[in-house]
Amino acid sequence: MQHNAPHLSATFEGWYSKFTLPSGASLALIVCSVPNATRKPHMVCLTYVPRDASKIFQSELWVDNIERLHTGPGNAFELRVPGIGHVRCDPDSATSYQFSHPSFSFSAKTRTHTPWHSSKSTPEGLLVHLPLPLHWHVQSLASECDFELQVPSLGLSELPDSDRSGQATVHQEKNWANSFPRAHIWIQARDNDRDGAHGICLAGGQVLGMTAYLLGYRGINPLHSIDFTPPYALSVFGLSPFMSVTHDWEKRRFALSVQGLWQKVAVKATAPAGTFFALAAPFAEGFRDNFLAESFAATVEVEVWRKVGWGSWFGFGQWRLVCKDRFEGASLEFGAEYYPCRGSEKKRN
Repeated sequence: MQHNAPHLSATFEGWYSKFTLPSGASLALIVCSVPNATRKPHMVCLTYVPRDASKIFQSELWVDNIERLHTGPGNAFELRVPGIGHVRCDPDSATSYQFSHPSFSFSAKTRTHTPWHSSKSTPEGLLVHLPLPLHWHVQSLASECDFELQVPSLGLSELPDSDRSGQATVHQEKNWANSFPRAHIWIQARDNDRDGAHGICLAGGQVLGMTAYLLGYRGINPLHSIDFTPPYALSVFGLSPFMSVTHDWEKRRFALSVQGLWQKVAVKATAPAGTFFALAAPFAEGFRDNFLAESFAATVEVEVWRKVGWGSWFGFGQWRLVCKDRFEGASLEFGAEYYPCRGSEKKRN
């Protein structure tokens, strides 16, 4: 199964690309379609978020059509937005972006590709083959790319030269689904310092009457990398022997702890109030405005624990902290029922 390619039978399908630009600013590009919707069926959304989150630029385009075309073997496809632009993915996963509109123009071409895992192409693992109401795929944790960006309404002080053209990295993922989750959280962070690359990505919330999460942490030391999926990252009626989770929109905080027999991960994320911007969410009838809130100013802390001592291979022994990590300028998203301002006119939170 080519997870990143179009799934034409899905009720909705969306591709999300988050670019980290030379100044430290971020750019999110969403191309999403609800083909049978009666209102607002197709969206292209570009959001430029400088370090000063009070100066966000966003352009939501409600277009007449988004063509989802298989163009070759393997992963090759094109998302074609008539009169505006396209996203093209080659069989080797190289991706090009080209959009031109009076409010902005943007182009990019990836040169590298970092898959989810060397032995697992998607966060869901074998779950991707089940008829679940919602699927989440991460195509690349970090791809180097060349880009050009123009926003006529922004001057040099708002869009510096370094963010108008150059080299960036892009995180690529997508969703395809028959229904939107009742409530959800999404976190993404990655650093590439002198010791090496490390990052985390997780998504989850309420679906099918349960709370479930998919998580992947990639440490500088590969021995500290860890993945969790249901049944470990799952609770039913708020009960789970393996997972605990708290979310607090008022304090803009989220915490998750998941453990198996031999390893455990704890994640804490928070972002300042005022740094969240609104995004529309796809539903069967069409997009609902301001149904998600996303910040690129989050702090994410990760701890990885291992069982040690006598009997550790059998799930006994003691927990030992083997890795602590911290990310600044990370992504944190509250969606649907986890976002009390959903559907309101308040779009900066």
